[in-house]
Parts: sequence; structure tokens; C-alpha cells
Amino acid sequence: MSHPLVRLPLLDLESSSRATGLRPELVRRLVALGLIDPFPDAAGDLCFPPSELATAGCLQRLHTNLAVNYASLGLVADLLDRIAELEAALRTRARTPGGAPWT
Repeated sequence: MSHPLVRLPLLDLESSSRATGLRPELVRRLVALGLIDPFPDAAGDLCFPPSELATAGCLQRLHTNLAVNYASLGLVADLLDRIAELEAALRTRARTPGGAPWT
């Protein structure tokens, strides 16, 4: 188990909306679809770590550039994550002595 050395700041809904350029209603929609994960603060309001803001930006780019609807964004994001994992595994395997090249 690892523990962060520094606690990352959490941004409230308004601050995260300004940082991502998304309307607060759209951020709430992404939360409702389970595409980004907020942390509730002491008052129960939504707060977001910086990593979720990057995820929200990526999801918006997918929606805008590829015309992926919001309901399908989760599937597309999962597939892109899986592709990245497979590519990383391939690079690691290629660097390992004795590992057979994939070509």
C-alpha cells in the first residue's frame, strides 16, 4: 500500500467547470453516467481531483471530435485504456531479454 506524500487539492464543481471549460450541468452529467468520480466534501458537495479534470477533458474531446454520444463515452474510454495497457505490455515484453519480438 502506498500513501501520497502530498495531499492533492480538490476543486469544487464551479472551479472544475472553469478549469475544464465545461458547464456545471455537463460535469454533473458525466458524474451521473459514472464517467468521472468526484469526492464529496464535508458539506456533501462534489469535489474533483486534478486527474478527474483531465479525464473530463478527454471525454469532451472524444464527444466533440469523434461525435461519440455521452452514453457511449464509457465504452470508448475503457477501450482506449485497454489499448494503452496492451501497448505498454508489448513495449515491456520487447525490452525484456529473451522476450520474443511480436513481428
